[in-house]
Amino acid sequence: MDAAAGIEACRQESLKLLQANLTPHGILAAAPGNRAQSRGYTQVFGRDAAVCALAMAASDSADLREGARRSLLTLAAHQAANGQIPKYVDPESDTADFWYLGCIDSTLWWLIALRHVARALGDPALEKKLADASREAIRWLQCQEHQQILLLQQNEASDWADIMPRSGFVLYTNALWHYVKRLYGLPRAEETGHHFNALFFPFSSSLPEYRRLRLLTHYVRNRAQNRELYLSFVNLSYWGEEGDVFGNVLAILLGLADGSRASRILHAIGRAEAGAAYPVRAVCSPIRRSDPLWRAYMGRHLQNLEHQYHNGGIWPMVGGFWVMALAAAGKPRRAREELARLALANEVNGWEFNEWFHGQTGAPRGMPRQSWNAAAFLLAARALEGRVFGS
Repeated sequence: MDAAAGIEACRQESLKLLQANLTPHGILAAAPGNRAQSRGYTQVFGRDAAVCALAMAASDSADLREGARRSLLTLAAHQAANGQIPKYVDPESDTADFWYLGCIDSTLWWLIALRHVARALGDPALEKKLADASREAIRWLQCQEHQQILLLQQNEASDWADIMPRSGFVLYTNALWHYVKRLYGLPRAEETGHHFNALFFPFSSSLPEYRRLRLLTHYVRNRAQNRELYLSFVNLSYWGEEGDVFGNVLAILLGLADGSRASRILHAIGRAEAGAAYPVRAVCSPIRRSDPLWRAYMGRHLQNLEHQYHNGGIWPMVGGFWVMALAAAGKPRRAREELARLALANEVNGWEFNEWFHGQTGAPRGMPRQSWNAAAFLLAARALEGRVFGS
């Protein structure tokens, strides 16, 4: 198939996969089956379902549009007493899970999806129905926010990259937090954006006013090597320079990186991707066993070794956001080329929509028939026609 035909074929297969993975409770993370059941993929995940809901609500399918709504309602029905949205809901047992050290980004993605889905469906009653839930979710996030730095704090391994050692202030999480603040008109969003850039890219000539934020950046400015990308996280006297691709492209996509910085980020990621089979690697420089950031849990089941899983594996879901960032940065030709490559990734093994691929060999890995691969592709295709994320 030529590129246009491949893109259209993937669009149709993506819609079919979402339809197949839809249940009365909402969208499952992956297609049902014995392996998926044993690994917990036949559940409604907060972050996965929210990303899927963004795509489903914008589709022409009445079933998918209603599925987007049901996904958000299912997650809200299992919201914790303190306001947190669960990592996942198990429809069979009607129980929720919140992960080992807590899961911070399910709440962020749920709030983003709620506002976008209500708008796409033309359904203000949905937000009204979930007004108490959204208010409590925001309150829970505000309790995780540093009251002077105005960025969220978290444990390590507590977001989508749940076997990576990012902790303290995390790039990916705070890109989403700034966007939630803008979407919901929360106070001091501009200061959050300012501190985001001061902390995660602390290499400009100006210094933060708040002395503790200055100290955090002081350690980085004296010792950091990578000055092209945002840092993946910053903690007291240590930080991540592996090049978190998802966090960096979200910073572009959600309006945190200005034009020149966005261009440098895209160039650095593009260079690091040289020779990769598909878009896009999760990190530019995998963490090695000899690195001080290596954790024992990264080697569990030999899953998160170099160029694997979150530590440099290729994720088609992240590839969708990479395409969206290229389009948002005014690079439509490059975005279309990468969208065609993303279609090829999803087509492997007869449209298997594999969870991830080895970062060097391109071998398919992880759970097949991933819902958010399909959703991210549909969102990326939409991004070629106009912005997906706006205030």
